[in-house]
Amino acid sequence: MNEMTKQSVARRSGLKHSARQASFLLDVSNKLAASHNLLEALATLVDITTRAIGTERGAVFMNEESTGELYSLVAEGKFTREIRIMNSSGIAGHVFTTGKGVIIHDAYKDSHFNKSVDQLTGFITKSILCVPLRNLKGECIGVAQLLNKATGLFTQNDLELLEAIVEQAAIALESLHTVEGLERKRQQELEFLGVVSDISSELKLGPLLQKIIATITRMLDADRSTLFINDEKTNELFTMVGEGLGAAQIRLPNHLGIAGAVFTTRETINIPYAYADLRFNPAFDRKTGFFTRSILCVPVLNKDGKCIGVTQVLNKRGGAFTPEDEARLKAFVSQISIGLENAKLFDDVQNIKNYNESILESMTSGVLTLNEDGKIVTCNQAGLRILKATAARILGHPAGEFFQAPNEWVFDKIKQCEENREGDSLMDAEIEVEGERVSVNLTFEPLSDANGKKLGSMLMVEDISSEKRMKSTMSRYMDPTLADKLLAGGEAVMGGQSSIATVLFSDIRGFTTLTEELGPQGTVALLNEYFTIMVDCITNEGGMLDKFIGDAIMAIFGTPLPHDDDEDRGVRAALDMLRGLAKYNERRASEGKRPVDIGIGLNTDNIVSGNIGSPKRMDYTVIGDGVNLASRLESATKQYHAKLMISEFTKARLKGTYRMREVDKVIVKGKTQPVAVFEVLDYHTDASFPNMMDVLNNFGFGIQSFRHGKFDEAEKAFGEALRLHPADFCSQMYIERCLHLKANPPDHWDGVWTLTSK
Repeated sequence: MNEMTKQSVARRSGLKHSARQASFLLDVSNKLAASHNLLEALATLVDITTRAIGTERGAVFMNEESTGELYSLVAEGKFTREIRIMNSSGIAGHVFTTGKGVIIHDAYKDSHFNKSVDQLTGFITKSILCVPLRNLKGECIGVAQLLNKATGLFTQNDLELLEAIVEQAAIALESLHTVEGLERKRQQELEFLGVVSDISSELKLGPLLQKIIATITRMLDADRSTLFINDEKTNELFTMVGEGLGAAQIRLPNHLGIAGAVFTTRETINIPYAYADLRFNPAFDRKTGFFTRSILCVPVLNKDGKCIGVTQVLNKRGGAFTPEDEARLKAFVSQISIGLENAKLFDDVQNIKNYNESILESMTSGVLTLNEDGKIVTCNQAGLRILKATAARILGHPAGEFFQAPNEWVFDKIKQCEENREGDSLMDAEIEVEGERVSVNLTFEPLSDANGKKLGSMLMVEDISSEKRMKSTMSRYMDPTLADKLLAGGEAVMGGQSSIATVLFSDIRGFTTLTEELGPQGTVALLNEYFTIMVDCITNEGGMLDKFIGDAIMAIFGTPLPHDDDEDRGVRAALDMLRGLAKYNERRASEGKRPVDIGIGLNTDNIVSGNIGSPKRMDYTVIGDGVNLASRLESATKQYHAKLMISEFTKARLKGTYRMREVDKVIVKGKTQPVAVFEVLDYHTDASFPNMMDVLNNFGFGIQSFRHGKFDEAEKAFGEALRLHPADFCSQMYIERCLHLKANPPDHWDGVWTLTSK
């Protein structure tokens, strides 16, 4: 065969090869075009290349720009396995980075080869053929890789054939890759909208937080996520739920750590390497046993722009969190913040509802509410008890059906209240309950919403049985706790008893003159202010206010419930009354008003106490000679210009030490036996009673001399006391008595002075 013939044969052979190759490549395009998805297309391309070149294995990797990874999809039965590697590692990464195909005859001698893959799979890689996968713009979008040629070594023709095949397949692969990416995003958006809708319909805070956390973790393909809520009371960020946290609760100051920085600045933080960031606190990892790689943390703002918490997502699978992840999380939390606000509002409303129900149930008065149709909607336990009804008998029934004769007037009052839209009250009314008449106070109130629309009405029933009425009355005169104890004693206490007690009387000096100056309204105002101060002093010492007698006060210490120191309590109360009056007079003086002066008398004796009066009007009070003597001592303070005087019987039982002096032995009006009377001076200051102890010593010596008829010695002692305290009326009074007795010596002197007035 000549040279021309050989060339002709070669040309015809080349043409046939080109035609076969063109047909083969067209077949590649047709097969890939028939693929339904990227997984099927990749499998088809791997099958074509491994058959065409004759290799043991093959793989096609597509580049994921958002993560910087090369990934491949492999079908394993009904499931799809995804293989991902960094687009800069291994032989595939080297080819993708350089954009040049390579032929490697001995993989283990190549510096770019990653031996760990063989160690994990058990496969032994001998030779490698790898080429870049480019789109029509010449951009590298992936790589195709074949391993271990079955016969011989990879050649340049194998490289060119693989490049031709992947070039032919690139259009179909990129198209399917783009379509699947769009479909994935569409599905994500549909899921996002569905989740937002689902979350927005959840009103309970606990389940809402669970849904939010699960959604964020799945949406961003992360290991964990946590929603921290700010606790304004403690200035802490706390979480009760977290993906991967189990039941653990985490609390941290709302200015510390990554979460604290986001909460404080309200700016998103995206950290690809947590341990390289100084703001990260590894203590939480040590506490939970978790290893944090990457962090994405965004603030949660409410509709007013106030930061109410932060959302933190940890460890993006396959790399760091991307700007797209940030945008998706921000969009998501902007939606969930509305749901959170609604859930918190619902939670607050529920708490208010529970609080109101708790108040109603704790009330001793019955409360019934009726809807606009007149049916009873609610009734608290007190109402059921007072009306002696069960919930089934009263709830849901028309009010007219429940309040029948003889209580139909209650229903008529309810209708009148609704028609007039005005409340009304009935005090000390009577209703019949199971044949018994019960005394009650009734309050009727119409109910309406914020716009004035009728909602129904409310009925309040207050039980005012005899015990409750008595307690209410007694609580105005004594400490409520004391009233409870007193009522618990029953008839044994209230029916009448004889006991030792201390009685206190006080009276305003010159009250008639005051009333003439002040007039009716001014007098009432003065008495109200004055009595408020005085009664507090009495009740603070455990005393019982017996009654007001005009401007006078009568109080008792030791009955109905005695104490070990009732006499001291009475004296302390009297001293507090005088000190309180002094402060009150200072205020009156600053207002240009006249001061108020009082006298107080105390006596301790055996008295009779109990409920005294008529069946229609009874009061708990005390009677007896001991009461009368206390009243006489209060009157005697005027004659001695004293403010507080006590009898010898009170002094004998005192346990405390007080500054006092015996001012006289007197026979009060209506009595025949003398009683020693003492003036208590502890309320004085150095300014109001100078040189008190020296005065008391001289006065005491003078009294003893006076009693023994030594009037000259007594006059001298009283004179010294008066020199030390020139304003001491008692010393001046005794000097005058001494002068009188010296001028008119008595036939029989016993040292007793008889009072001629009350």
